[in-house]
Amino acid sequence: MSIFLQADSLAITNQTLLDGEPVVKTLSIWELLTSGGIGGQAIILVLFILLFFALFLYFERLMAINKASKIDSSFMNNIKMNIMSGKIDNAKMICAQTDSPVARLIEKGVSRIGKPLEDINTAIENAGALELYKLEKNTSMLATISGAGPMIGFLGTVVGMILAFHKMASGGGQIEVGALAEGIYTAMTTTVVGLIVGIIAYIGYNHLVVKTNKVVNQMEANAVDFLDLLNEPV
Repeated sequence: MSIFLQADSLAITNQTLLDGEPVVKTLSIWELLTSGGIGGQAIILVLFILLFFALFLYFERLMAINKASKIDSSFMNNIKMNIMSGKIDNAKMICAQTDSPVARLIEKGVSRIGKPLEDINTAIENAGALELYKLEKNTSMLATISGAGPMIGFLGTVVGMILAFHKMASGGGQIEVGALAEGIYTAMTTTVVGLIVGIIAYIGYNHLVVKTNKVVNQMEANAVDFLDLLNEPV
């Protein structure tokens, strides 16, 4: 009889050990993003819209800037040869057939040949300012998103903490940790997503600034070459 009691006791002990083992619960990214309640989901949706908009702006501007930076290496040589031989109309035609900021700058200068050099320089500077505006179009919005993303994420943090404290207050001091999960998830996930959006937009904005500066330097170098050509003695 005692043998059976010992066997039963051993079985119960083993079952208790098995039941007491910690269960590892996996959490997918989707569950993490959607477990913060309606408030957290709304904020995360706004952040994903900002992320999509930031990526669209970045790639659209990147393609436009890359297109603007491409110019035939023989472009300025052809312009110099035509101007030196007095073929102003041919130089204008070459500029018109070349779709780039540099070509439009030189075309503006070629169309002013015969006027005072100061007027030509002013016309090139005005054209350059217009081309720079085209290159920088909408890039400031990336900078705005890089700052707004983390701020919206921190807004979600505040909302999540308010929800958590509300649960604690309404629980009368007997609230369980599991009841605070919605507020904690809202606080954490919105902060992470907001920071990710801000980092991506910030990196994209600075990369576009660097690419734009290269095109501006290219325009300035070719404009100086053109003005030097006009200053050469005949």
